[in-house]
Amino acid sequence: MTNIAKTEKNLALVRWLTYLMFMMFAMTSDSVGEIIKEVKREFDVNNTQASLMHTLFMVGIAFSGLFLGFLADKFGRKNAIILGLSLFAVSCYLFLVGTSFSFILGLITLSGIAVGIFKTAALALIGDISTSTKQHTGTMNGAEAFFGVGAIIGPLLVAWLVREGVDWKWLYVIAGGLCTLLIIMAYKVEYPDFKQEKKLKQESEQQSSKSNFTSSLRLLKNRYAMGFSLGAFLYVAAESAIYVWMPSYLVCDATSLSDTFSCYSSGPEQTLAMYAVAVFFSLRAIGRFVGIWMMQRFNWSLVLVLFSFAIMICFVGGLFGGKQLAVYLFPLTGIFMSVIYPTFNSKGISCFVKAEHGAVAGIILFFTAAGAAAGPLIMGVVSDAYGGDAKYGFIVATAFTFLLFIGLLYNYLFNPTEKRLAEIEKSEYR
Repeated sequence: MTNIAKTEKNLALVRWLTYLMFMMFAMTSDSVGEIIKEVKREFDVNNTQASLMHTLFMVGIAFSGLFLGFLADKFGRKNAIILGLSLFAVSCYLFLVGTSFSFILGLITLSGIAVGIFKTAALALIGDISTSTKQHTGTMNGAEAFFGVGAIIGPLLVAWLVREGVDWKWLYVIAGGLCTLLIIMAYKVEYPDFKQEKKLKQESEQQSSKSNFTSSLRLLKNRYAMGFSLGAFLYVAAESAIYVWMPSYLVCDATSLSDTFSCYSSGPEQTLAMYAVAVFFSLRAIGRFVGIWMMQRFNWSLVLVLFSFAIMICFVGGLFGGKQLAVYLFPLTGIFMSVIYPTFNSKGISCFVKAEHGAVAGIILFFTAAGAAAGPLIMGVVSDAYGGDAKYGFIVATAFTFLLFIGLLYNYLFNPTEKRLAEIEKSEYR
């Protein structure tokens, strides 16, 4: 085997390892809705307490992204990935001995910190294995597509475990087992050197030696990092509105559990209302696989502005058209949301030299987790202020989609990143 063929094979292995990491942690993170139902029954906690299963996980990711994102730049992608995966595996295995709600919350927080460490390193690694900014965006869509697959597998696995009388905590044990396999793979696979560009080797080494928490904070003043981070915040706040609050919005005003979806006129509509979140996740996953092809062939800024407009129209239609229209339009947003977040991540990271990819990935991840935590919380507060009707929360979510569309329209019309991305393309990828 020639050196070129060996290198290509190794890069393919690294790419698949990255995809599997995304799928593995999505199995736990996006199962939170199913898990919360079991936690409430097992530990006799209220909705606010149970919601900490989601909030503390996101807080852990946000903390890790902001304070520990530099680890991938300072100590290398491989070391950071193995560290993060190891912490995640330990937290998963410890679920078997968790007998108190506070202990479970501690493990949830630790797993969030662990995800933040290995995800920022994995995001930085995508830059190392990409030969262009366009390929970077395609690979990022691939990673998020596998995340979408994990988001489908996890809730189904929890539902199956519960139906079979198996403790829901075994989901984490299964994830821990997969994580252990990924650690072995990460240890054995040869990672590309993120300072391999000879022309920039000295500059990259100097930058890497300065990689610390201060360098991460410095990125908060950078317009590219903040622009894409704020976009990620708005997008995730709108996305989480669907999988967190859509089930509450779609239920009918019923006196019994059997009448929960009786307001829908036909059997298929009632079925769609019951499985709306699963349909949303499925469409999002399919869209991301299509996005791998799409982002190689079309203007990314045009795609994003058109898709964000479609999302806004779906929210407006579902809000003012009532439940009968929302049952179709809200899940449909999955196909339009599919490519937005991976592209934000890709283009935001690609605006920086590879030696800073870990730190900037951490900043974007911080705002991502903040949006996932703050968005549903704000919606819940607003809904409670108006009698608990989820409709008022979706007014807030619709405002998020409007701001997202305005930002992406500005990006398309004025293209503020064009020059910067061209410079990085020339210096870092060619």
